[in-house]
Amino acid sequence: MNPVLGEFIGTILLITLGTGVNINVSLKKTYGNNSGWIIITLGWAMAVFVGVIFSAPISGAHLNPAVTLALAIAGSFEWSNVPGYFLAQVAGASVGSALAWLAYRKHFEEPGQEGGFLGVFATGPAIKDSFHNFLTECMATFVFMVAVFSITKPETGIGSIDALPVSFIVLAIGLCLGGSTGYAINPARDLGPRITHAVLPISGKGSSNWQYAWIPILGPMLGAALAALLFMR
Repeated sequence: MNPVLGEFIGTILLITLGTGVNINVSLKKTYGNNSGWIIITLGWAMAVFVGVIFSAPISGAHLNPAVTLALAIAGSFEWSNVPGYFLAQVAGASVGSALAWLAYRKHFEEPGQEGGFLGVFATGPAIKDSFHNFLTECMATFVFMVAVFSITKPETGIGSIDALPVSFIVLAIGLCLGGSTGYAINPARDLGPRITHAVLPISGKGSSNWQYAWIPILGPMLGAALAALLFMR
């Protein structure tokens, strides 16, 4: 399979499951309604596991523009392949979130849902402060990439054997640093579903909050770039 296609499908798997757990916990009349932050962080960790297991032997399982950028800076990935990976990741995230919406569509139609639906698609700050929100995303992604670099081989990138350790890293980030901004740590994970939220015909969906969207894009990219500088050949 073409590596770009592998990234696309792997990101679909990741975001379908990740958005799915957000919806399961947040919307009315799901079996997981109000089950809390622990379930969300566990769900996202397992979503990463599934995405990595599938795409690692095909594309190296970046599934995240910040990972792609960091590997390119560190000399482990060809710069010429970066744009294709970026496009595949954002497109896959958009498709994946749409599939999660489709799976739970009837729950979006339940009356009495409060505050719109952006939170099940994209991230947002618990306390709005652009500088500190940006800093949190930068720090969380820096920690994430330092850990990823520490367990993977620079010459091969992320492999299937790394799926479980990477999942535990994501779980740790979510539990420890995720409570402030929802831990995007992945520009595609936020941008793709935010686009999906903007275009889907969801009644009462609320604003897509594009004013905030730059933070979960640029914060993770900077954090990943800084981590890569520690591991340059």
